[in-house]
Amino acid sequence: MQYHLEGYRSGDPSLEEAQSSAVSASDTVDVLIVGAGPAGLTLAAQMSAFRNIKTRIIERKPGPLEVGQADGVACRSVEMFEAFGFAEKVLKESYWVNEVAFWRPAGENGLVRVDRIQDVEDGLSEMPHVILNQARVHDFYLDVMHNSSHRMTPDYNRDLVSLTRGHGEYPLTAVLKLPGDQTETISAKYVIGCDGARSAVRRSLGIELKGEAARQLWGVMDVLTVTDFPDIRLKAAIQSADHGSILIIPREGGYMVRLYIELDELSEDERAADRNVTSEMLIEKAGQILAPYSLDVKEVAWWSAYEIGQRVCDVFDDRDGPNGKQSPRIFIAGDACHTHSPKAGQGMNVSMADAFNLGWKLAAVVQGHAGPELLSTYSDERRSKAKELIDFDKDMARLFSAKPETPEEAAQFQRYFQKHGRYTAGVETRYDPSLIIDSDANQSLAKGFPVGMRFHSAPVIRLADAKPMQLGHALKADGRWRLIAFASSDDEGLVTGQISKLCAFLQQDPTSPLCKYTPEANDIDSCFDLRAVFQQEHARMDLAQLPDLLLPRKGRYGLIDYEKAFCADASGRGDIFEIREIDRRQGALLIVRPDQYVAHVLALGDFDDIAAFFDGFLQTD
Repeated sequence: MQYHLEGYRSGDPSLEEAQSSAVSASDTVDVLIVGAGPAGLTLAAQMSAFRNIKTRIIERKPGPLEVGQADGVACRSVEMFEAFGFAEKVLKESYWVNEVAFWRPAGENGLVRVDRIQDVEDGLSEMPHVILNQARVHDFYLDVMHNSSHRMTPDYNRDLVSLTRGHGEYPLTAVLKLPGDQTETISAKYVIGCDGARSAVRRSLGIELKGEAARQLWGVMDVLTVTDFPDIRLKAAIQSADHGSILIIPREGGYMVRLYIELDELSEDERAADRNVTSEMLIEKAGQILAPYSLDVKEVAWWSAYEIGQRVCDVFDDRDGPNGKQSPRIFIAGDACHTHSPKAGQGMNVSMADAFNLGWKLAAVVQGHAGPELLSTYSDERRSKAKELIDFDKDMARLFSAKPETPEEAAQFQRYFQKHGRYTAGVETRYDPSLIIDSDANQSLAKGFPVGMRFHSAPVIRLADAKPMQLGHALKADGRWRLIAFASSDDEGLVTGQISKLCAFLQQDPTSPLCKYTPEANDIDSCFDLRAVFQQEHARMDLAQLPDLLLPRKGRYGLIDYEKAFCADASGRGDIFEIREIDRRQGALLIVRPDQYVAHVLALGDFDDIAAFFDGFLQTD
């Protein structure tokens, strides 16, 4: 974490200097976020990073969430939390899912454990799969928002009544209902509906959630229990012979556990509420499935019953207006545009990924750095990922509820779980070529960084202070594009090397994105963050010989940023060039999006291609 750039400040370094005006009191904003769930708070935290963007977030509930429904946090989401600065807090509080146990019927013996496997395969992510109450995730996002220069907090007790689109600089008009039959009207440039499956924003657009319910009723409860079931502190999938299935998810804190309990199928026109499910019914059913093991529930912290259903919208924005195509101004994210069962543990994770995808694009357009066509990529990218999740979720739910008649049929679920472990970890998302994802023509230069997929971190040594770290942890949620240059084997940063030539182009050539799109009054890395990774051991490198762009002077004092250069880790933790299959002879240049997805792989000397890529969507103010 870097601070003191503009002068010494004591106290919490994450608390930025506050701006003089409070955005929460404004009736005219750049961005209005409707809903303070996982998607809304992720988006608000992202927007709070930009001092010159006025953002408000509203929520119909009276206050912050206290008990959350979602609890599974995928590896990719923890990587994202690192970008927002609170991954360590999550890792400290959460339950780590290290292994998964599979139990199946065993004749008169009731149940038998048939396997116990590693939850996340080695090398998939530096972060684990964890379990943490959704409310705590909300708390951490709220801290990020409050610590920003905006001191942003949600405005609670505000229900969206209507949303209309007109013309002008602030074409959107949102009418809110407040307590006591009061109303408030907000004018905005952009509105994002993160307001759940019954989204008022989605209704205002006339967009429908499309899909079918599986008519399978499930119950879920968080309990404090005494049991002799041996795997109560492992994630466990249990299929009984006659009473259905249970998914056990241990909770944080060491004592509480979540049980997903299969109930009966619903009839054609029946809904979950029609069954009048009670917590006592769930406890009884869970005991039947776990027999002959005992289950003595001492306290139910939370419970619910739900019907499995998978639905998705055709589009996630308002580009198809009443008069034909238009630049999108209204967006939906999270459960507002896709819903599914909790079996795959992806609901909260995919919702947050929606918002991370959209946030930096909104910031770029609001600030005038990119044209509105950039915003159309949100729906295109995230809708295809939601559809993939729906298909996966259907198979997962079907196999979990299957009534296996043979051991081979019973083993299908386990094989499916193992096969799709990368998917449930959240790391398999791959965006198609577009305005901001180029071709993979140069993929051979860096085979371990597939174009269109998230930047997969690996160990490095920071040159200036010899700190061992993960390179991906330098990629923060600040809206900047990353240029990550991997040096050739003979390059030590001297003027004759390709890294130095790349820096000269970026810093001096008028066609380079740094020269062309960085505002004159800003620091040189305010829009594009260049990092270089060398193959030499750090003790052999001469920091003073590095080009100026890797030791940039910043802030009002012209202080030097020493955190741009890294070396491969020779300690045995892993050589990034070997792990990620980077061409040692030629090196490679990665262009990485602000949401950490690899947009392009180039040779270090492909200056024209660097310029052409950014010219395709960026613009000067």
